[in-house]
Amino acid sequence: MITRRTALAMLASTVLPPRLLAAGTEAEALAPLVAEGKLPPLNERLPKTPRVINVAARGRTAGKYGGEIRSLIGSAKDIRLMTVYGYCRLVGFDEELKLQADVLESYETVEDRIFTLRLREGHKWSDGTPLTTEDFRYCWEDVLLNEDLSPAGLPTALVMDGEAGKFEIIDERTVRYSWTMPNPDFLQKLAAPQPLIIVMPSAYLKQFHKKYQDEDKLKATMKEERVKKWSQLHMRMARSYRPENPDLPTLDPWRNTTPLPAEQFVFERNPYFHRVDENGLQLPYIDKFVLNVSSSSLIPAKTGTGESDLQAAGIDFVDYTFLKDAEKRYPLKVKLWKKTQGSRLALLPNLNASDPIWRPLLQDVRFRRALSLAINRREINMAVFYGLTKESADTVLPDSPLFRPEFANAWVAYDPDQANSLLDAAGLAKRGSDGIRILPDGRAAQIVVETAGESTLETDILQLITDYWREVGISLFIRTSQRDTFRSRAVGGEIIMSMWFGIDNGVPTANMNPGQLAPTADDQLQWPVWGLNYLSHGEMGEAPQLPPVVELLDLLKRWRHSSTDAERTEIWKSMLSIYTDQVFSIGLVNASLQPIVVSSKLRNVPEEALYGFDPTAYFGVYNPDTFWLEQDT
Repeated sequence: MITRRTALAMLASTVLPPRLLAAGTEAEALAPLVAEGKLPPLNERLPKTPRVINVAARGRTAGKYGGEIRSLIGSAKDIRLMTVYGYCRLVGFDEELKLQADVLESYETVEDRIFTLRLREGHKWSDGTPLTTEDFRYCWEDVLLNEDLSPAGLPTALVMDGEAGKFEIIDERTVRYSWTMPNPDFLQKLAAPQPLIIVMPSAYLKQFHKKYQDEDKLKATMKEERVKKWSQLHMRMARSYRPENPDLPTLDPWRNTTPLPAEQFVFERNPYFHRVDENGLQLPYIDKFVLNVSSSSLIPAKTGTGESDLQAAGIDFVDYTFLKDAEKRYPLKVKLWKKTQGSRLALLPNLNASDPIWRPLLQDVRFRRALSLAINRREINMAVFYGLTKESADTVLPDSPLFRPEFANAWVAYDPDQANSLLDAAGLAKRGSDGIRILPDGRAAQIVVETAGESTLETDILQLITDYWREVGISLFIRTSQRDTFRSRAVGGEIIMSMWFGIDNGVPTANMNPGQLAPTADDQLQWPVWGLNYLSHGEMGEAPQLPPVVELLDLLKRWRHSSTDAERTEIWKSMLSIYTDQVFSIGLVNASLQPIVVSSKLRNVPEEALYGFDPTAYFGVYNPDTFWLEQDT
């Protein structure tokens, strides 16, 4: 039996009456451009059916135009945060983490195999060029299927068991993607904080493509941009997730106006943005987002002296007391949102370590369980988090419908006696005169834990764990290295263990991809070589042989072929059970709190919310385009 599900773009009762659309007024920042004829009037810039955000229905207040938001970033690369914050997607999650159309007017799925996407009539890119089915065709045929631009082939989400999806243009506003088997990952990837790209501004990008551009003009542009290949030129100009090219048209609420290099990036409102509030005012309310580059170590101090109007990046719970005290001196407020990570910080044993002694030891579940049992999480919670977190394995939070207490409690009880017994059984019964266990090759059992050292939180916790592990005969040393070097060192097997965050999405539903519980990427520090193998479709890295890991990948494959919520729920629970029982990540505490610092004039920022990269896109699902500033009177 064919099941059919249709999702319309508008929320309940959000079809905008024609009188409200006509009543929509221009933002003051755009009015002069309209008056001078440099910009069409509002009703010519909006789609025929804009997406309506009913602000009042969300318990917030309809806003006013104007002002700028200042925020601090640790490096120029972090301008990608604006793509996450803006959270403009073909389909996206709402605050309840349910999918709905956003850029699309509507979408329809048949058996999770056939996806029909309908565009809004009159929708335009930020430069005023129409958003059309040609933009989808160009991305599919001229970019994703082009060997120069996509040497690794189609993204994983577009390939099912070696079968590439089929792309069709149905009519001037409708495209279709289809497979012969279910692909439950497709819509989820479109809604991701770092989304699957299936549409590009073709009218702009064709000037950098050898198929469409005159060879001499293309070579001249390549020389100007100092690249040797046309593919490098196209990739640089087309990069949308990290919007470094100010000329690249966007659909986001704000567009970058600042070329590299720079210490300050100014994002101005997109005059063609497709969302409006219930009163017909085009969003965003805020005119500008200004990102100021600062040393990461200085971000908390600068935030506490009022140099940011909206800040979460670069600050942590350890800064809360200082920031809260700053409320007395500066016009700012500190809110606390719950982090969505499966563990605030986790120890990740590298099962792909190149050391021939450590690798089999790290792959021995008795060893991983022992290290977990040797940690006094209650003491860490009280000493570092003031008892405000939940001692837990690295798993989903109670906010997720997939939560089970047995997952959270797996191998987290403080039990040094059982830890000692497991270490003995794992072949480490012999100890040196200092009490440290001896490895089979005669070396002392010294684990170097690598950390990015971006917060004193990491070193504070590792100092406590050093004492716990010494009690069971394991020596711990801390090594700080740059975040950017983590992946290459881990893939090269140079890292034995690292401290990083737990699973990204601690609030999943059964319809979200469980790939975070299996080796699916080379930046998963507990199994990067296996993840690289998955990512490259077997072309690179190594395939895992460890039975529980093989089972996780088999279950993931089953999920990718699933077509019912019940089946997906069962698969998720099996994967969570294996992941926590095998202690592939040594979780510590979760449900920790993230300080959110906002200007006292900034409105519509929720008092309490979930905070994380996936799936909430940090601020994204709470629509920063509806945040607004109370102006001085």
